[in-house]
This record gives sequence, structure tokens and C-alpha cells, in this order.
Amino acid sequence: MSEYGDGTRSAHAGLPPAVPGEPFLPGPVFAAPYHLDPAAGPAAAANGYGRPDNQTRRLLESAIGELEGGSALAFASGQAAVTAVLLSLLRPGDSVVLPTDGYYPVRGFATSLLSELGVKVTFAPTGGPHPDYTGVRLVLLETPANPGLDVCDIAVLADRAHAAGALVAVDNTTATPLGQRPLDLGADISLASGTKALTGHSDLLLGYVTTRSPELLESLKAWRNTTGSIPGAFDAWLAHRSLLTLDLRLARQSANAAAVVTALASRADVTGLRWPGRPGDPSYAVASAQMRRIPGVVAFDLGSAERVARFLSASRLVAAATSFGGVHTSADRREQWGDDTAPGFVRLSCGIEDAADLVADITGALDAS
Repeated sequence: MSEYGDGTRSAHAGLPPAVPGEPFLPGPVFAAPYHLDPAAGPAAAANGYGRPDNQTRRLLESAIGELEGGSALAFASGQAAVTAVLLSLLRPGDSVVLPTDGYYPVRGFATSLLSELGVKVTFAPTGGPHPDYTGVRLVLLETPANPGLDVCDIAVLADRAHAAGALVAVDNTTATPLGQRPLDLGADISLASGTKALTGHSDLLLGYVTTRSPELLESLKAWRNTTGSIPGAFDAWLAHRSLLTLDLRLARQSANAAAVVTALASRADVTGLRWPGRPGDPSYAVASAQMRRIPGVVAFDLGSAERVARFLSASRLVAAATSFGGVHTSADRREQWGDDTAPGFVRLSCGIEDAADLVADITGALDAS
């Protein structure tokens, strides 16, 4: 369906062929064991046991694969997905480069467990400078980075990494596959937390990995089967259902972010404003060339934790919550989770409310705080 637009692809991705009397998207299949052929056993059918085999999960993976442009594997969470990539590819003595400003649990995992396993861990800022990749096994990029929203040029860094013999994985959580397709830009792996904007309703945990390499796919599939880090059938079904409105949700969220940024840019009491879609943002040039749409996530600083609390208490439309990408606008003071950000740093995730209502609420809450 590559010839269709984003809305059409999102609405039809992964759906089975039309059969009279059957639903558009079949309901979730709940099964641990399945009936086996008494003679042929599991060779006779696609499903033998629920951990490796579930048709609801396969439909979701087909949908995500269509949107990302590769073969997809679904995981129980985004953290499970990135852990699968790191632990299935890296061995003692290998070297990995990760973003200094990426998702902090991944950095913590790398500095503790990976280092203890004998993997050399190096960090580099998403916005650069980037190190020499000689001798590196894997380069993990996160762009736009969470939570600071810096952007890096995937194609340029993938060329550099491949020339040095390294694999490249890109965390595509913030952008989603409608914002950018890392595999098209030269990455070997695109992974994400589907908990966030991909599914967008704040009601499930999900992760995924996509690749065009049969070898990498089989390695990751074996890892998932061994560790059992699969999503449940109902979560897979909810995620697939949510994909149908992905284009609509992202369009409204991005438009709302643009309106909010315009309102915040003129305020002296808001500093450190970041949004890659804003002309003058340090990442604007790269984001404009690389990304098909800018996500609805904005970052800024209100100066103190106390002012962030007053702002959130005064707002009627901005929920205090972690995660991002949902249909309801939310804000997260990242330092409270142990992230190395300033006390007043806020990651604001724009929902699908009317832009005028959202801007009025945010500016009123700032005035009151």
C-alpha cells in the first residue's frame, strides 16, 4: 500500500482480506495452547503455542511493518524491545554507542548491566559531535531525542557507521513511522515504544522492532521466544485498532504543538523552548529535511519544580502524567523520575483538544503560576 497516503495506509494496515460476514479487524484471539494435528503436530498449522504464535499479534506486526517499511516484531513494552536489540546483538568485548540525551532507563541499563557483561559503552549527544565508529558493533540513535528533542541526520550517521562495520538502530518512538522511516534512511533496525504516540490512547504498553534483514529478524525472534517478552492478545488488538486513527491524531497533535510554541515563544517567563518544527530551533534544518511531520511534543523550562507544580495545578486541560503521545495533553517534569534535566524542565505532550482552547488554558495557567 505504499502508493497511498498516510491516512489510507494507517486505516488499512495489517487488515485481513475482506470476507463476507467477518469484521474489518477480527477480535483478539486468547490462547495458550492450540489444537494440534494428532499426526503432524505443529507442522500442520500456523499456531502451536501462544508464546511464539498468535494471529492477533501477527496482524499487528503486519500493520506496523507496512508503516515502517520492514518486518516487525511486537514486544511487551518499548523497554523490552530495546533490551532485545541490545542483548541479542552485543557480546562481551563488543562496543556500543548510545545517546547521552536519550531515554534515561536505556542509559541506566547500559551503564549497569551491559558494562557488567563486558560491553564497552560510549555515549554521544544526539545533536553531535559524534564519535569515530571504528570498532563499534552497534550505534543506537534516538531522534528526536526524548526528552530534549534534539535531532540527528540518520542517513549521514548510518553511512558513517556502516563504513566502519557497525549496525545502526534508531529509536523512532517520538517521530512514529509517519514522521520518519529510519529503514529508508539507512538504519538496520527501527524500534519504538508503541505505548506512546503510535497507539496514543494511554491504555496499553507495547514495543516493537522492525528490520529488513532476515538474519536480524530471526535473531530477535529467537530472543523474544526465549525470554517470553510478548504483548498480550488484547493489547495487540487495542494497538492495531488505535493505528486506524494514527494519521488524524498526529496531524492534530502537531498542529497543536505549533500553536502552543507560538504562544510560548513570546513569554519571558518560559525559557529553553524546544520544538524541531520551529524555525530557529537548533534541530530545525535537519528535522525539516529528514522528517515527514513534526511530533506534538514540546520542551521548555519554567525555572523551578514549584512553578511547574503551580502551572499544572492551575491548568484544566494539561494532565500531570509521564509518557507522551496520548490524545489528552499532558506534561511531565522529568527530573522527578531521575532524568538529568533541570528542576523546572517540562516535556509537554499536546493532545487532540481544540488548539484555541489548549493555548488559552496553557497561557492562563502560566499567568496564574
